[in-house]
Amino acid sequence: MIPMLANLGWLASNVGSRRRFLRQLRDPVGTQDERLRSLIAGHAATEFGRAHHFDRIDSAAAFRRQVPLCTYEDLAPAIDRIRRGEPNVLTDDAVTHLVPTSGSSAACKLIPFTATLQREFQAAIGPWVSDLYFSHPRALRGPSYWAISPSPPSDSRADSVVPIGFEDDSQYLGGVRQRLVTAALAVPSGVRTVSDRETFFLLTAVCLLRRENLGVISVWHPSFLLLLLTSLQRHWDEALAVLESGELPPTRPVSGPLLIALGLKSHPERARFLRRLGPDRPAAFWPGLSVISCWTQAHAAVAAAEVARRFPGVVIQPKGLLATEGVVTIPFEGTHPLAVGSHVYEFLDDEGRLHLLDQLVEGARYEVVLTTGGGLWRYRLGDRVQVAGRKAATPCLEFVGRAGVVSDRFGEKLVEEFVSGLLARLVRRSPGPVGFVLLAPESDGTRGHYVLFWQSDHAAPDPGMVDRLLCENPHYAWCRQLGQLGPVRVILPGPDAHLRYAERIGSRQRLGELKPPALSLLDGWTAWFARRAGEATRPDNNR
Repeated sequence: MIPMLANLGWLASNVGSRRRFLRQLRDPVGTQDERLRSLIAGHAATEFGRAHHFDRIDSAAAFRRQVPLCTYEDLAPAIDRIRRGEPNVLTDDAVTHLVPTSGSSAACKLIPFTATLQREFQAAIGPWVSDLYFSHPRALRGPSYWAISPSPPSDSRADSVVPIGFEDDSQYLGGVRQRLVTAALAVPSGVRTVSDRETFFLLTAVCLLRRENLGVISVWHPSFLLLLLTSLQRHWDEALAVLESGELPPTRPVSGPLLIALGLKSHPERARFLRRLGPDRPAAFWPGLSVISCWTQAHAAVAAAEVARRFPGVVIQPKGLLATEGVVTIPFEGTHPLAVGSHVYEFLDDEGRLHLLDQLVEGARYEVVLTTGGGLWRYRLGDRVQVAGRKAATPCLEFVGRAGVVSDRFGEKLVEEFVSGLLARLVRRSPGPVGFVLLAPESDGTRGHYVLFWQSDHAAPDPGMVDRLLCENPHYAWCRQLGQLGPVRVILPGPDAHLRYAERIGSRQRLGELKPPALSLLDGWTAWFARRAGEATRPDNNR
């Protein structure tokens, strides 16, 4: 009853934001004008506002004239001063936290979090959550699993006056909503504090397996859910023993507060039921599971298809585009409209021209530019989207890849969008499900080649075919013709490829939040995977 009451309370608290969002969808231009005026007026007295003459800004055109586009590197000196405790640098609001984030290979970035930014997140999360429960009311009956992954190592900058990171992602909501979400969780958030990764996976498995009435699973990248299922198989006997006894083995010690939060009890009947099912039928573990929310676009489509295969009959809700910096789109009534009431949005086309939302062309692709209440002013987010219709008068967008992810060792100019589409074609041709997929360069400085890492129990693609598809890029074809690039290799990295990928690049990101790209700019992956799990390769047949 407690999760159901908490879910009903959360739904009730978000009904107003859903109505407001419906109004905003019908008048996106007016909504954006109002959002810009509010941000300009609220932060005119800041150092940034004075330097860019916010007092002279009376329109979106004036805002673009006065404030230049920026990247994180442009804001880094100001954020460093915020970290040391200086107020009113980028925002009039106090910065309550600096939230770490990074790309697949970028250095750690610290994003300022303020009360205004919290309200902006809630303006998007509220309509999404209310729509989820209105569309799938059965999900209200039971607890939910909202992605909990091990905490990254503590930030080394002990001199930071502002706290770095959140102890719990529900802090994005704050107040009553945070308490309601916490009450409905199938896995207590304290599990993320467990330093031993295998103990983390065991505790997660125990908490999920005991919840027969699990209603919702929400993860970011679907490969994290696949990783959880793999770990569940690995810890199957141990997890069932904990369910039977209600006690953790001495080899898995946890802190007293976490042990209380876990609330372990003996569930012998549930353990016997699961033992009869076996570890390979996850859909049968939770007959009440209504929705799995995860990324499904761009390269996440590979793992999302495998999740759908393992959970027949469960709705796979494509997640919107949400970053640490801000929200771009949300799932709403079967579409993904711009979260028009949250931030101020601009869109940069391939020729460098800027567009407002009413100037977007269906089918065209743009890079997202955000202005937020957290002090990101005309910030190039780096995400590229494609216009996929409209919800009322507001554009709906699909994520297509990251801007600027280009592998160019020898002039081949492989762009992630192109590689993502190529890998999607290969996955569609596969005779069976495919897990982890990654294309990466290998080079000795004078000659190189690309490696396709392909995790599947079925036949891997022929290297010659992969090479021919890559040659659809004329720059890559020219490098092959010149001999600067050798033929593609295909390597099977083993069943825990996503975990091993995370071990190499995820030191500052939670495991469930990692977004393995279609294309890595790092080399050395062959040696990394081989060193971790042994190597199996398909022989090259196109030398």
